[in-house]
Amino acid sequence: MIEIDGSYGEGGGQILRTALSLACLFQQPFRLFNLRKKRRKPGIMPQHLTAIHAAQHISRAEVKGDKIGSMEMMFLPRSIRGDVFSFDIGTAGSTSLVLQTLLPAFVGMRQRTIFTLSGGTHVPFSPSYHYLSGVFVPLLERLGVRLELSIESYGFYPKGGGVIRATLYPTDRLNNLILLDRGSLIRITGHAGVGNLPLSIAERQRKAALDALCSRIGPLIYPSDIELIEAPTPGHGTFMHLQAEAEYARAGFTSLGERGKRAETVGEEAAAEFAGYYASKAALDSHAADQVVLYLSLCKGQSRFTTSSVTTHLITNLWVIALFRSFRYSIEGSPGEIGTITINNERQPSAEY
Repeated sequence: MIEIDGSYGEGGGQILRTALSLACLFQQPFRLFNLRKKRRKPGIMPQHLTAIHAAQHISRAEVKGDKIGSMEMMFLPRSIRGDVFSFDIGTAGSTSLVLQTLLPAFVGMRQRTIFTLSGGTHVPFSPSYHYLSGVFVPLLERLGVRLELSIESYGFYPKGGGVIRATLYPTDRLNNLILLDRGSLIRITGHAGVGNLPLSIAERQRKAALDALCSRIGPLIYPSDIELIEAPTPGHGTFMHLQAEAEYARAGFTSLGERGKRAETVGEEAAAEFAGYYASKAALDSHAADQVVLYLSLCKGQSRFTTSSVTTHLITNLWVIALFRSFRYSIEGSPGEIGTITINNERQPSAEY
């Protein structure tokens, strides 16, 4: 049984989610202790419990310690089953994080798998639906993983109520990734959305984002297409998503509205993240870097890419993966700085960074 110290590195919920992903994939049991010890509210929270129970369902696992506030749990998976799943996360729990927990277990299977997830689609501390569809899905396709996403309803904090559907198609093999240069920026795309609020708020977000981009990176010589969305949702909310489409890579940046937060601030926040990525000249944004390494650890040969920022989240994620999978990796660059990540999966005996 693999023993995992949940206080390692950034000590957050990603340790749990990555462990669940790989435990299901390899049918490898684990014990996780000090779960989210460094967080203001340590232990299992409702959104983590949903991921645990979803992973339990797909793998017929035996689980111990699966309760709110628990700082220790055991997960003993059996075989993956089924090809159609539906999970209601409740309130505004992140649909994207649950989906990303489940997907790796089905990569390489010879059947189509369908997920319907209800909960939050544009909520804090998780990839938005538009990030998944615009950045994560194309990146997976580059690796040989075909995933189709659709959204039926939007879910904002705190009410949730969003519904997304994901169809994962059979994967013949995973391709490695060599992506050191993003190439020239081709266009800027995005979405400015509101749910049960005046569309003028989305218009202000869009204008503020474009004005901020002009201020930060100079007059926009790139075609820009920022779509306004009146999002169907049982609650209320706003969001701004900007996407960089370059010759060889995509990157995405989402900012969320909240009560008392000006629409202009929402647009400016997304633009500031975009500008930071643009100035770095790196291929992948920091979130994509963190999300892709699990899949690259399963590829044969060497993968190598640049990222706009080496995060403690990325470092911690690689550490967890190495507990389940023998491979070598290196990180060139300090936390918070531009970096180059190398992953070599040639059955080497250990991992390093």
